Amino acid sequence: MKISSLHTLSAWIAGAALAVGMAANAVAQDAQTDGSQGGAAMQPATPPATAASLTKAQRKAAQKEARKEARAKRNAELKQLEDAGYSPARDDPNYPQDLQNAQKKAGIGQGSGQ
Repeated sequence: MKISSLHTLSAWIAGAALAVGMAANAVAQDAQTDGSQGGAAMQPATPPATAASLTKAQRKAAQKEARKEARAKRNAELKQLEDAGYSPARDDPNYPQDLQNAQKKAGIGQGSGQ
């Protein structure tokens, strides 16, 4: 193989690994407890007892609704952080501290490093 082919292949593999890692982090974040509710775990959209009696279409609709609610919650939290002075699009060398300050000001999240 040519060296440029190896570079292209390694870049593609690195990109794929990054995408898989980001997807795993997104799933893990959705599964974590919600810090703004005193550590209470997020509840599933449907109780486990009734989940077995639902059809596949009903389960899919319930999961879709749960994703919509989670997305709305994340967007609302981001809006609060932006209103408190945090700008996620900015290339900021003080990133963690700026985010923590905005969390404290908005009264959401941990407000300190993990």
